[in-house]
Amino acid sequence: MNVESIAALRALYGTPQARAVRKQIAALDVHCRKFIELSPFVILATCDSAYNMDSSPRGGAPGFIKITATGELLIPDAPGNNRLDSFENIVSTGKVGLLFLIPGFDETLRVNGTAVLSQSTEDIAACTTERRAPRLVVRVSVEAAYLHCAKAFMRSKLWEPSAVIPRTTLPTAGKMISDQTGIIAAPETREAMAKRYEPDL
Repeated sequence: MNVESIAALRALYGTPQARAVRKQIAALDVHCRKFIELSPFVILATCDSAYNMDSSPRGGAPGFIKITATGELLIPDAPGNNRLDSFENIVSTGKVGLLFLIPGFDETLRVNGTAVLSQSTEDIAACTTERRAPRLVVRVSVEAAYLHCAKAFMRSKLWEPSAVIPRTTLPTAGKMISDQTGIIAAPETREAMAKRYEPDL
């Protein structure tokens, strides 16, 4: 039996506590700003006009995502595989969801809002580093932000050394993709992969 209505869902779970509702704020406060400044990793969730979903990891040195004077977020582009799933979705719907992580923190920060793909000289300059200038910047206007509790990370023990799974447990990504696609590529060590990726990091 499937749950097929909001009423049935609420009957199953009840109403959220006041704190869970009230913690959502409409703009970045000092705590959200500090969290983002410390975060080297964000998951960018988007969808197209047919509600096909996508989530994409983005990473950089802590503070790689900039916060403007008016509280908007600037997420710089970085070299990738040119699929452009996230960017095409933003063009289609202009909506994003962000999940910020900080290594060692069990809490996360969730931010939802509207987005555009900006080639503004000012936005590009704000995200330019010694290594590169981005082709474009995702400019996010924040509509909702809230801290997410630690339970998922505590359950998963994600940051605990005892939870680390040896990389050799699975084949290399190249091997797995070759098996999935039938496109045969020469075997590559992790060291060789890291060297190949280095110019784009």
